[in-house]
Amino acid sequence: MPNPRERSPGPGEVLTALGHLARGTVRPRPPDARLMASIADAGLPAGDRTVTVRALPQVTRRVPATGIVEGAAPVRRLESAMTTFVVEHPAATFLVDPGFCRQARDRVLTELPFLTRLLVTPPRTTVSTVDGLTTRPPIRQPDFALPTHAHWDHVCGLLDLPGLPVLLRDTEQAWILDGERPVAGGVRPALTDGRPVRTYGLDGPPVSTFTASHDLFDDGSVLVVDLAGHTPGSVGILARTARGWVLLAGDAAWHHEQVDRLRQKPAFPGEFVDADRDAAFATLHRLHLARHRMRIVPTHDSSVSTHLCR
Repeated sequence: MPNPRERSPGPGEVLTALGHLARGTVRPRPPDARLMASIADAGLPAGDRTVTVRALPQVTRRVPATGIVEGAAPVRRLESAMTTFVVEHPAATFLVDPGFCRQARDRVLTELPFLTRLLVTPPRTTVSTVDGLTTRPPIRQPDFALPTHAHWDHVCGLLDLPGLPVLLRDTEQAWILDGERPVAGGVRPALTDGRPVRTYGLDGPPVSTFTASHDLFDDGSVLVVDLAGHTPGSVGILARTARGWVLLAGDAAWHHEQVDRLRQKPAFPGEFVDADRDAAFATLHRLHLARHRMRIVPTHDSSVSTHLCR
C-alpha cells in the first residue's frame, strides 16, 4: 500500500500554535475541577497472577522542558527517551511500542514533514528495537506486538520484525486506514504489508479511573485501557507485577511531570500531534487520579522507565 506523506503545517498554523505556546507558558491550562469530581475509581482487578515488564532503552537525550510540559520554566531541561517495553506472561511474551528500526533516517523519517523531522529525528546512536532484543539477560522471542498507538515512533521497529503478529485496537486501525489525514513515517507498511494484524475492542468494564478495558489473558494480569486523545484509539497497558501495578501510557503523557502537575503538552508541538486536545487533556485527568494506585510510565520518559531495566 502506498505511504503518502503527511501534510506540513502551514505558516499560519505554526504562528497560531506559537502564540498559544507563549500564552500557555504564562497561563497553563487549568485542571477541570468538574471533570475531576465526575471521575469514579472502579478499582483494580482481583487475582494473584503477575507478569514481568522490562524496558529496552533505545536513546535518551535532554530536551527543553517547554517542549514537553506546558508552563515549564524555559531554562529547565528534561530527559526524553525512545523505549520499547517487553511484557512476559506465562502464556506469551509481547512488545509494547516497538518504536525504532534500523536505517530509520532513510526508511521512515524522510516521509515526515520537514519541520517535524527537525524536531523528532533522534541521534544516530539510537538502538533499534530488534537490536535491543539481544540485551542481557536474554529475552524470549516475542509472540506479538501491542502498540499503544500508531505513530511512527511506536511501530516502526516492526519493519525489522517481519511476520510478527500485531494486536491493534479496532478504533486505531480504522484511523490509520480510513483517516482523512494520512499517518506518515512507515506506519502503514509496518502494520499492513503481509503482517498478521488482529484487532480488539475495549469490551471490558471500567478499571481504576479508565472508562473501558480489555483483559488480554483473561486472568486480570494484563489489561488494555482507554487513553484516547493523542490518537483516537490510544491505549495504555496495565500490568500487575511483583512490585505493583505498572501502566505503560504511551503518549497520553510525554513525562510524569505532566501527570503529577496535570499539565498538557505545550501548544507547539502539541496542536500538531494530539488528534483531540480536549480528549487528551481529559485522559490526563484520569492518569492524575490513578497515579497513586500504579506506576505510570510514559513511553518517552526515561526518568520512570529506567527502573524497569533492572
